[in-house]
Amino acid sequence: MQVITKDELQIRKNELHRKILKGSLFIHPTDTIYGIGCNAKDRRAVAKVREIKQRPKTPFSVMVPSKEWIYKNCVVPKKAEQWLNKLPGPYTFIFTLKNKRAVVSNVNPRLNSIGVRIPDHWTHSIPEELGIPIITTSANIIGEEFMTSLENLDPKIKGRMNFILYEGEKRGRPSQIVDFTGKQKKIIKR
Repeated sequence: MQVITKDELQIRKNELHRKILKGSLFIHPTDTIYGIGCNAKDRRAVAKVREIKQRPKTPFSVMVPSKEWIYKNCVVPKKAEQWLNKLPGPYTFIFTLKNKRAVVSNVNPRLNSIGVRIPDHWTHSIPEELGIPIITTSANIIGEEFMTSLENLDPKIKGRMNFILYEGEKRGRPSQIVDFTGKQKKIIKR
């Protein structure tokens, strides 16, 4: 697994973007914690992330290219608009998915909703520049501690990644989840 810094990403951007589009799995920092990422429009890549995380059915969230992507592909109720103004930021918003082709179906098996993120972090440039959503799920096996540095990255995950975008130890917490799929917004405790 290659460890790549922010500066190296800028130098190798075209190469790494091609790899992501072709299904590479990678670890990336966000404004909260490290996440596992892949092209959310690549069924095989998403299936590999599910296998690694041991999450056969639990929904994944995606880092999206823009707020415009959210409005185009999701049902955004009026009550969510003030929350969308908080983006970019440490939030995951769950919306009803109106464009079923926006992501492959195994991102959220048997659900018609999607968790979306626009982190306040330089890695947001990846989905923004590619124009596609990127899976973003904590870099851990379900039920285990999430990754905060290279030293505590689970070897079972490390061995399956193509590369990691690394910026040192993270001391964040997972994003706050707000569900807008019901009649009332629901803040989900973690």
